[in-house]
Amino acid sequence: MPLLKDGALRDDLWQRLADDAPLPVEGAVIVGAGRFGADRVMLLARAAPLGVLLNNTDPVEPLVPDLHRLALIALDFPKFSDGRAYSQARLLRERYGFAGELRATGQVLPDQLHHMRRCGFDAFELARGEPLQAWRRAVHSFSAVYQPTGDGRVPVSALRRRLTGAAVR
Repeated sequence: MPLLKDGALRDDLWQRLADDAPLPVEGAVIVGAGRFGADRVMLLARAAPLGVLLNNTDPVEPLVPDLHRLALIALDFPKFSDGRAYSQARLLRERYGFAGELRATGQVLPDQLHHMRRCGFDAFELARGEPLQAWRRAVHSFSAVYQPTGDGRVPVSALRRRLTGAAVR
């Protein structure tokens, strides 16, 4: 699948493994939460990047002790109208401080890109055949934000306070 990251299409260097697939010695792999729980010690002992795919019904808390050792967490959107992965993303970024790649996968739409980025997603798996023009437009659709979130962007209200404070001095 095409991968949108940092506003551009990128090669996906990660291999997604089925729960019963053999584990390669080298290369970045993404495993499901069940396999991660069952093979945690072996997976973390590998000298290659490790990612975990969470279904939107999986709790994020079991990953917390190992977040610093995970390079990627993929969160699934099984339907575009199911937003539980937004909550998972915010928990991972804002409460637990996950600093690796946070990838949206499944039914991901260009109209949701801005909100997904605000929740902490920084990579998006696009469906094959999806028109890329819509995604390119979505990347640059908003230049200002109004609510504070964990994405680090400064809301307009804080920018106004800075400008007003600077003018008073």
